[in-house]
Amino acid sequence: MEVTANMVKDLREKSGAGMMDCKKALAETGGDMQKAFDFLRQKGLAAAAKKADRVASDGAVGAYVHAGGKIGVLVEINCETDFVARTTEFQTLLKDIAMQIAAANPRCVRREEVTALDLEKEKAIYRQQALESGKPEKVVDKIVEGKIDKYYSEVCLLEQPFIKDQDKKVQDVITDAIARLGENIQVRRFARYNLGEGGTKD
Repeated sequence: MEVTANMVKDLREKSGAGMMDCKKALAETGGDMQKAFDFLRQKGLAAAAKKADRVASDGAVGAYVHAGGKIGVLVEINCETDFVARTTEFQTLLKDIAMQIAAANPRCVRREEVTALDLEKEKAIYRQQALESGKPEKVVDKIVEGKIDKYYSEVCLLEQPFIKDQDKKVQDVITDAIARLGENIQVRRFARYNLGEGGTKD
């Protein structure tokens, strides 16, 4: 199938990838738009993985205020250069992540930040619930493991379903941005304020 300029243009708008990359992806996949998009995404994810160890010392702090001033969020996202930090795409990402924090109320950025004390407390609760519901001892550990994964997806920002696309996790959104912008991007920290409580929890 012949790859036309319009096909390349459509794929570029959909993926954010460069013109030559889009042309190559369409050629590789016989002009199938969805396969070409997946091809670009896989290529981008591989490139993103390589960038993950690079130092991200620039970036920006974003703010978002919701519910008529009842909830406010500050979030710091780092990238490698001021140039990328000032792009529309990076600023949109900053706003989206701030909105995510306002809506989904995570407690920390990543699972490594969950304290051992909190983790043990949750495991003990889930174990007790499983045993009390009559589940056999041999499957209790599996149940606890599954519930801990769900716990992480609720309290860790990067593991939460993205509010604008529930099929993606927040980490997927960050990884897509890394692939498109060509720099390591990391959510550094955030603070969420709920009026009347002076903290980060509802």
